[in-house]
Amino acid sequence: ASAEMIKYASNAFLATKISFINEIANVCEAVGADVQTVAYGMGLDHRIGPYFLQAGIGYGGSCFPKDVTALKQLAGNSGYHFQLLNAVIEVNELQKRRVIGKLRRYLGDELRGRRIGLLGLAFKPNTDDIREASAIVLASRLLAEGAQVAAYDPIAIDNMKALLPCVTYANSAMEALAGADACVLVTEWKEFVELDWAAARRVMARPLVIDGRNALDGRLLCSLGYEYEGVGTRIDWSESRNEAAAADVDATAPAPKAPEPPHPARRVPTHPIA
Repeated sequence: ASAEMIKYASNAFLATKISFINEIANVCEAVGADVQTVAYGMGLDHRIGPYFLQAGIGYGGSCFPKDVTALKQLAGNSGYHFQLLNAVIEVNELQKRRVIGKLRRYLGDELRGRRIGLLGLAFKPNTDDIREASAIVLASRLLAEGAQVAAYDPIAIDNMKALLPCVTYANSAMEALAGADACVLVTEWKEFVELDWAAARRVMARPLVIDGRNALDGRLLCSLGYEYEGVGTRIDWSESRNEAAAADVDATAPAPKAPEPPHPARRVPTHPIA
């Protein structure tokens, strides 16, 4: 019993950290703070550590959802109401849906007829596993709203086709973004981070990026003319555009510095206990 409990408790605790930092991210959006800075500061405390403090649009996969639910049911079958895990599950589900609200804020309440490009379908990069993936909830909600969904993932498309046949599956990220009113980064694949975003802007109907994993250089995108919003962090894209325009005028201005390396909270592994 103890060995089973160790696995359940470990993954439930890590899932709790993810839901907690996502709630902090939502508060950061409300008060104007930056969740990545907050997570970095929290991670410096050795009692907390930097692991699993990456805000985003929810966890998925085969371990966290299954083990959190299993522990909740185990407790319930034993006569104990595990209230904390109810909140962890609820926060995770709501986090996946918050993207819809962000899209409405930019595109209007009516999403019918809007074309949304989704980058990433797997629950994490470097796998074709779509179990409990955020993309499933997001694509389903968008389709229910009457939006057109075009999606691309390097290796997970075949797994998703049977589940969501109404999605248009692209052969490349650029194809998924062609004519799109918005781009939502769902899975932080390296090829999306390294995408030619200047070229992508030219094919999109509206240069709007909702970064669901805080994986992109928001200031760079804003300087290219994008509207950008991450999770728990928001960049004044109009100010960034003005800075970029000023740099263009001043031909003697030095080349921009490379972006700062990500905080440790963004670099640490986030793999569940299998």
